[in-house]
Amino acid sequence: MKRSIALLAFLVCLAALTASADKNVSPMRLLTGQVVNRAETPLPNAVVYLTNTKTLTVKTFITDQTGNYRFPELSPNVDYQVYAEFNGARSDTKTLSSFDSRQRAVINLKISK
Repeated sequence: MKRSIALLAFLVCLAALTASADKNVSPMRLLTGQVVNRAETPLPNAVVYLTNTKTLTVKTFITDQTGNYRFPELSPNVDYQVYAEFNGARSDTKTLSSFDSRQRAVINLKISK
């Protein structure tokens, strides 16, 4: 009986510690967008580059048939730079700032050539 009570008390303490630790973790962010040309037509198979400005790690994504891209699980404490390339042309580079508190950010990219 005493072991059961001690085990129950331990589990309650463990659950409380886990719950308080979860509150200190910042939720991850999602970056999505669409790559379009000058006429606002979506560009499938464009390559989108995402650079973590802290580590300089680069991730890529090839846009789907509607020109959309997505980068999930991004740290909220890091700035990211994103741009797209298609047939040798490149979009402007945009920044997703760590001061941007949105969990779901949308950055559309335009390739003018």
